[in-house]
Amino acid sequence: MAITRRQFMTYVGGSAAGAVVFQACGVPADELLVQAPVEMPEDLVTGLDNWYATLCRQCSTSEGIVVRVMEGRAKKVEGNIDYPINQGSHSARCEAGLQALYHPDRIRGPMVRVGERGSGQFREISWEDALGRLTEQLQNIQNDGNQSSVVMATDPVGGHLGGVVERFVSKYGGRHMGYEPMERTTVRRAIKHVFGQDTMPDFDIENSNVVLSFGADFLNTWGSPVRHARGYGEFRQGDRERGDFIHVDSRFSMTAANADKWVFVNPGTEGLLALSIAQVIIDEGLGDAAAAQALTNNGRFNLGAFAPDNVAGATGVSAERIHEVAVQFASHGPSVAIGGGSAGAHTNGFANLVAIYSLNQLVGSVNKPGGVILNPTSPFKDVPVTAGVDSFADWHRLAEEMRNGGVQVLMVRDADLFHGLPQATGFKGASFNVPLIVSFSGFIDDTTAMSDLVLPQHNSLEDWGSDIPDAGPGYQTVGFQQPVVRPFFEHRGEHLGTRNFGDTLMAVALGLEMDLELPGDTFQDVLKDGARQLFEENRGSVKAVTFEGFWNGLLQRGGWWDDSKKETHVFAASPLVEVPQASFSNRDFYLMPFATTGIGDGRGAALPWMQATPDPITSATWQTWVEINMHTAEELGISEGDVVRITSDAGSIEALAYPHPGVSPNVVAVPVGQGHIAGGRYAKDRGSNVYSILDASSDSTTGALAWAATKVDIVKTGEWKRVPKLENTVTEPPRDDERLIIEITPLDS
Repeated sequence: MAITRRQFMTYVGGSAAGAVVFQACGVPADELLVQAPVEMPEDLVTGLDNWYATLCRQCSTSEGIVVRVMEGRAKKVEGNIDYPINQGSHSARCEAGLQALYHPDRIRGPMVRVGERGSGQFREISWEDALGRLTEQLQNIQNDGNQSSVVMATDPVGGHLGGVVERFVSKYGGRHMGYEPMERTTVRRAIKHVFGQDTMPDFDIENSNVVLSFGADFLNTWGSPVRHARGYGEFRQGDRERGDFIHVDSRFSMTAANADKWVFVNPGTEGLLALSIAQVIIDEGLGDAAAAQALTNNGRFNLGAFAPDNVAGATGVSAERIHEVAVQFASHGPSVAIGGGSAGAHTNGFANLVAIYSLNQLVGSVNKPGGVILNPTSPFKDVPVTAGVDSFADWHRLAEEMRNGGVQVLMVRDADLFHGLPQATGFKGASFNVPLIVSFSGFIDDTTAMSDLVLPQHNSLEDWGSDIPDAGPGYQTVGFQQPVVRPFFEHRGEHLGTRNFGDTLMAVALGLEMDLELPGDTFQDVLKDGARQLFEENRGSVKAVTFEGFWNGLLQRGGWWDDSKKETHVFAASPLVEVPQASFSNRDFYLMPFATTGIGDGRGAALPWMQATPDPITSATWQTWVEINMHTAEELGISEGDVVRITSDAGSIEALAYPHPGVSPNVVAVPVGQGHIAGGRYAKDRGSNVYSILDASSDSTTGALAWAATKVDIVKTGEWKRVPKLENTVTEPPRDDERLIIEITPLDS
């Protein structure tokens, strides 16, 4: 259908014709339809808007946002200019929170499985029935004295909700396990070793003169990208001299593309490179002498073995470049070294990150402007800053327990274990030996599809919550989340619909006659008690004569913070650790999985706005592609769009080839997050799940998943598909007539 630009704009001007044109271009037509208020009387349509401050929960950063609401409907998301973490900016994922709220595939009420496990056949039940089933099962296990066979698996849940979860699990006698697909266990342990802190520090990028990062795609998906990007903007073009940025990585990421120098390093050798930089700094007398003594354990740690000439071959970085980077980093301070991502995702990841973060000790950048800013403790006596996360080794052991019948109940909240855990763990097969799997998800993700009982939670824009940012801005900060709209399924009555997760746990505890010793009967009461503690402190950003005035001010500003409450204690430098050689299988290419701007680690796959958000390097969308060096691709006869099979020791997947010059000849990079077996019409059966083929390798110190330690082979399958990109057509887009595959029998039908 060939049309001119003028004809195109004419067609788009009318909603029906525009929908037809866009459908022909591959964009789902229902994305262009304006949502009308549901059951809204005409005399209530005022045309006036209200803005409510709350928290975004589309990623782990929990940015402060304000939401525009008209006639009870959330219409637009903006950044909260008051909130210290993002200061008015916000990510695309925050915008997509509206789609999560009004998603057609949201679960409308509690459900129970009626077919074989994994068949996707559910029947709606009432909340009383659902809570009764769960309570009865937990009561039976309690009577048998086998409470340790009950496992609660969640995302790294913090704030007051994390406190409720911990209370529930500990009072019952079960186990709580935190889960991240691309876990940060290693970086947290390294931070603890180097800085003596359990919390992640802040990086004062905007006041740095030199930023040296290893593996962390901090301008795109790592850490707090919006906060880092704000600092980077000041670092580059603020009212100051332009800073220098050096990025060390095995993949050409968005952060690498923004660097003055991208230094390619052989995967798994980042720690060797950091030790070599430290050797140059100490050898030339450019660092802090006391820190140098402490790091080398008074000379007993022989840094001479890591001189540039000795490590150039292993790292793939020339001795001249190593020396140049070391001198620039140490001589043009203040400087800051950041490590994460793939640098910590090898079998030697902990040692790599210790070496990287120790560079800050060496140049005196700890708790100094332009360096690493340590964060203070929690302002609450019973709510810690750091949310617990279990290592891959812990999940591997859990899978073995499940196989042997050691787990009777698995309760899951915001942790898609069946999608994110590598196939090599055998977790999915082991789950068939668990008598009861309970999901609290609001969507039918891969794990919920394998569940027996579903007790859906509210969407975050309908719900109460709190968050202590990790990493914080360098001073005590607490974000408060309030519902900006009424629950979407409230019209179905109190026996159906969705509920607050904390309230659900409190109701189960009541059925078990278990006293959680919480200040109130609802989760909102728990939040208010936390706010009262801050009110009694009489300090910080919100002050009032009465508690009600304080509570209202808290919600209006989106949280509370005290920029005078900072961490003043600086931990003495700890000795460096040996960096063992990274382990890999004997295949042709290093596999570099990476999170994308849109769907991230896979949590955004159900949202079409996130699926359609182009990757900043390739502009690819909606699919799984593999970035391969263009010369290597030419040698293998691979062109863009060729379907290739990627095989590791753990299995194989297929992806669309995307050759480009920014990839090393011995590396291939594949985005994570696709390949769901469920997840709704926008996620199901789209692309491939790269998590599934990762080797069951872990960091030798922390047990964390070494998700960058897999090597693969690549062969052409003989098929070809167009790579869906921003500048061309989305292949096989979701159609309006597609329906959710999961079969649900409504209770009120």
